[in-house]
Amino acid sequence: MRIITGKYKGRHFEIPRSFKARPTTDFAKENIFNVLMGYIDFDGTRALDLFAGTGSITLELLSRGCSQVVSVELDRDHHRFIQQCIAKLQEKNNVQCLRADVFRFIKGSHQQFDFIFADPPYALKELPQIPDLVFAHNLLAPDGIFVFEHGKDNDFSGHPHFVEHRSYGSVNFTLFR
Repeated sequence: MRIITGKYKGRHFEIPRSFKARPTTDFAKENIFNVLMGYIDFDGTRALDLFAGTGSITLELLSRGCSQVVSVELDRDHHRFIQQCIAKLQEKNNVQCLRADVFRFIKGSHQQFDFIFADPPYALKELPQIPDLVFAHNLLAPDGIFVFEHGKDNDFSGHPHFVEHRSYGSVNFTLFR
């Protein structure tokens, strides 16, 4: 896993082979962040990484200068790995790494974020409801952008907050506002 750009550009982290999560590929991550540059300036942004998995997006957001990053991951081993990566970067003031259920977090959060990234397991039965939950619980700040990574079988183009869809190989991203 590699950080694409920013103050930690080029840093590598070895993901344990026993991990169930798959990080967003470098190719897909680089391309979606290139698209996002037209929507948001990450410097000073409040960001939320849901289903953080390996922490790839959390680390990328820290590298790009977000003022606050909240990373939510339920799996104990993945959560510990993300914390270790954050410690290696010596980032602790502007990042909060929570070991929590994403659905409970969404329902209980009273905070808004300028940028939200969600990468749930593609087979998650609740996956289609996640965009509605994010908007129903008012997690996205006005003028914020929400990126949702999902499999090819999901189509969110009819969603009232839909902005655009991008596909990079087997990785699909839907952007919402």
